[in-house]
Amino acid sequence: MTKNIIFDFGGVFLNLDFSLTEKAFRNLGVPQFNAMFTQHHSNDLFINLETGKISPQEFYDAFRKETQTNLTNEQIRDAWNALLLDFPQERVTWLEAIGKKYNVYLFSNTNQIHYDKFMADFRTNNNGRDFNSFFIKAYYSHELGLRKPDPESFEAIIKAEKLNPAETVFIDDTYKNIEGAQKTGLQTIHLVASKTVLELGL
Repeated sequence: MTKNIIFDFGGVFLNLDFSLTEKAFRNLGVPQFNAMFTQHHSNDLFINLETGKISPQEFYDAFRKETQTNLTNEQIRDAWNALLLDFPQERVTWLEAIGKKYNVYLFSNTNQIHYDKFMADFRTNNNGRDFNSFFIKAYYSHELGLRKPDPESFEAIIKAEKLNPAETVFIDDTYKNIEGAQKTGLQTIHLVASKTVLELGL
């Protein structure tokens, strides 16, 4: 039945460690960072960044105001990017193979600051290859203007790609995103923390 797969990104292909960003901001004098942002919660500032409603510069300015600090753009950027780790090569090889069996897409909640960093890192470690080239289309929330788990975000992709939800599987490591996808009729796989995509048997 499955013809199409929509993959999440962070925690699926790119390893993440949210505690590193929390620690980096704490070291910069922002002890309350986890009240503002975690894997499962974002305040309006981060939501606006993830949906492209504000630019990186507007984010930096608002972050300084909200945290009452005088941090530089570079300090905020580097601490914010600290959670981005590596692309395990075996997952990249697997993704290339799976793209020959299914129509593959990507849907990530992210932002311009993280996007610039992980795209550059991938090119550096993969002979200049563009990560987006693995997918028929890669959707990022800051470009789409919508984010998971909102059903409207999934519906926009289904409509744009003319997908049949009954033939399309969405894979994500965050359960509330799985719930949002299910509301649109998509088939789903929740990738629990102990598993990687290599163990899905696709």
